[in-house]
Amino acid sequence: MNKKFQNIFFIFGMVVLCIMVYNLDFADTWQKIQHAGYWFFAVVILWAFLYIFNTAAWYTIIRSQTQDIKERKKVSFLWLYKVTVSGFALNYATPGGLMGGEPYRIMELTPKIGTERATSSVVLYAMTHIFSHFWFWLISIFLYILTQPVNLPMGIMLAVIFVFCTSAIWFFLTGYKKGLAVRMMNLVRHIPFVKRWAEPFVASHKEELDRIDSQIASLHNQNPRTFFTVVLLELSCRICSALEIFFILLVLLPSVNYLDCVLILAFTSLFANMLFFIPLQLGGREGGFLMSVKGLGLSLEAGIFVALLVRVRELIWTAIGLLLIKLDKKKK
Repeated sequence: MNKKFQNIFFIFGMVVLCIMVYNLDFADTWQKIQHAGYWFFAVVILWAFLYIFNTAAWYTIIRSQTQDIKERKKVSFLWLYKVTVSGFALNYATPGGLMGGEPYRIMELTPKIGTERATSSVVLYAMTHIFSHFWFWLISIFLYILTQPVNLPMGIMLAVIFVFCTSAIWFFLTGYKKGLAVRMMNLVRHIPFVKRWAEPFVASHKEELDRIDSQIASLHNQNPRTFFTVVLLELSCRICSALEIFFILLVLLPSVNYLDCVLILAFTSLFANMLFFIPLQLGGREGGFLMSVKGLGLSLEAGIFVALLVRVRELIWTAIGLLLIKLDKKKK
C-alpha cells in the first residue's frame, strides 16, 4: 500500500483512539482491572485466538478465488492475520464501521492478487461477517425461549427481531447468489449528493463490477462447501467470543452460566450495531450490556463491570492493530 495512505489510516485511527482513552475514568478503570486480576489478561489474550477465526474465514475465501499456487503463496496466513487485526481496529475507530477497515484491507491485498479479486474477497468477507451476526441473533432468540421466561413485551420484541433477522438473511442469500456490487451501486445512485459521483462511476466500471459480482456468486453457487465453512468459522467466533463476558463475570459471580453470557453478547451486539455510526460504538455497547444483564436478572454493577473491561480490551486491541499498520510501513 502507498505510504501516504498508510499514514492517513494510522493517524486517523490514533486520533480517535486518543479521544476514546481521554473519556475514560482512569481511577475507576484501574480499580476494576485490579479487581478482575488475571481474568482481565485472559480476556485480552482470548482475542488473539478469536482473530484466528476471522483470518481463517477470509483466508478460505481468498484461496477459493485463487487457483494459481504462486499467487496463493503471496498471501500468507500470518500476514493476513496482521491485516485482519488492523482492519478491525480501523472498523472500531471509524464512524460507520466498514468505512475504515474494508478500504484498508483492499489496498493492502491489491498488490498481491489484483484489485478485482481483492475487492471481491473483502466484500465477501464483510458480507459473511455481517451474515453470521444475523444467524447468531436468530439462534439466540430460540436459546432465550428455551432458557428464560417470556412475557408479552419480550415476546413481541423477540418476534420483531426474528422478522428482522430472517429478512436480512434472505437479502444476503440473494446477494450471494446474484452478487451484490452492482445492486449496491445502483442503490447508491439514488442517494442525494452521492448520486452525482456514483452514476459516472457505475457507467465506467460496469465490467469490473460484473466480474466482482460473478466472483461473489461463485463462492455460494460453485463452492457451497467453502461457503458453509466460512459462515461456520464466523459463527463459531461469535459464540466463542461470549467467553470474554464469561471470564469477566466469573470475578463477580462464580456460578455464572455460559448460556447467559451468549444471550448478553447477542443482545448487546444487536443494540450496539443499531448505533453503527458512532466511533467504537461509544455508549451503545455500554447501554446494551446494562439492559441485557438487567433483563437476565443480574445486577447493574455486573453490567457496568463487564462493559468497562470490554471497552478497555477494545482499546488495547485497537492500539495493537494501529501499531501493526505502522510496523508494516517501517518494514517496507
